[in-house]
Amino acid sequence: MPFTTREIENPDPVTRVVAADAAMRNQQAEQAGDDIGEKMVLNMGPSHPATHGVLRLVLELDGEIITKATPDVGFLHRGDEKIAENMQYNQFVPYTDRLDYLAPLANNVAYALAVEKLMDWEIPPRGKAIRVICCELARISAHLMGLGAMALDLGAMTVFLYTFEEREKIYDLCELLTGARFTTSYTRVGGQIRDLPANFIPQLAKFLETFGPKLDECDNLLTRNRIFVDRTRDIGVIPRDRAVAYALSGPNLRGSGIEHDLRRKHPYLDYDQYDFEVVTGTTGDCYDRYLVRIEEMRQSAKILCQVIDKLPSGPINVADWKNMLPPKSRVMTKMEELIHHFIVVTEGLKAPPGEIYFAAENPKGELGFYINSRGGGVPHRLKIRAPSFVNLSILSELLPGCMMSDVVAILGSLDFVMGECDR
Repeated sequence: MPFTTREIENPDPVTRVVAADAAMRNQQAEQAGDDIGEKMVLNMGPSHPATHGVLRLVLELDGEIITKATPDVGFLHRGDEKIAENMQYNQFVPYTDRLDYLAPLANNVAYALAVEKLMDWEIPPRGKAIRVICCELARISAHLMGLGAMALDLGAMTVFLYTFEEREKIYDLCELLTGARFTTSYTRVGGQIRDLPANFIPQLAKFLETFGPKLDECDNLLTRNRIFVDRTRDIGVIPRDRAVAYALSGPNLRGSGIEHDLRRKHPYLDYDQYDFEVVTGTTGDCYDRYLVRIEEMRQSAKILCQVIDKLPSGPINVADWKNMLPPKSRVMTKMEELIHHFIVVTEGLKAPPGEIYFAAENPKGELGFYINSRGGGVPHRLKIRAPSFVNLSILSELLPGCMMSDVVAILGSLDFVMGECDR
């Protein structure tokens, strides 16, 4: 029996394209005399809990098998890049919190490093160490969320509760460091807004002592769990060549066996001075991507222990009197510093003309910033290379042939955030 798509009243453009494509293939099958069952066009999202935000998938199903998948994005689009082109460099820092909002500290650092590359600034050693703490805490926090959400989607609610308990401890550290738990806005171009509080390092060391056993417990609950393994092993396989062809990055690329980590390939923040392993998978399935994130959290904890052991003293910001804000104590007591503070705040940095690209190894992958400057305190053009957006591009090739029940496992293993996808 030839198949037909279900009748849909007033379909949107994406559904209309999928339905038209299905109708065309129906006609081709009928002309060829193929006996194919009825197919159905199904919307998954943009308000489905397993789509991790506002991702919409238009799926064509033959029974329980997906024959075509069309991702539809843009429901959260906020125009961050155009906003950046109408703001001073430091004014855009809070907007970076809202990209991958599970790792705001890492977003702050990546953006600041990009502008500092344009300014040709080198952060003092203590400032670099503080930024490494920010980035690795953000990596652990984001991976805990990805792990917990994936486990919950596949029915393992206990792991979700365990990971959220550890994330709350990290948020306590973020609050101690920045004054905020979620949208931190801590980093500034040229350094940080403040130094580490006196009790921060002891609190961080205390967290790292208990984090390892808790992560091992989550590992034991899932890694050899029969249901979890059956739902993830050999599901959503991304071969090495396809991972490269789609420009995947982060754990999704390393899960396919490609040893690429910007902290190693293009070191920044003195990452080449820390001892850690770049974790890779072998098969490139959902199970491998899960294992990579579990081990990456252990490596991040290892880096944090090294930072604690050799945390340098000294300044945290660059010594550029012309473009950096003077100390608040002098602003409140000296007329010259007050005037200088006013000029920097109102006019922004005096950036030179030119263009640069800088990318950092964020929890989701390569977060890059392209800046085109014509001089002055506002960028002429700014482009964000968001890893979630790039990683989602493989869905149209990855989902066909899978069962409907596999979609939640695949989406959870890709671990995307729509905040940076629909930037």
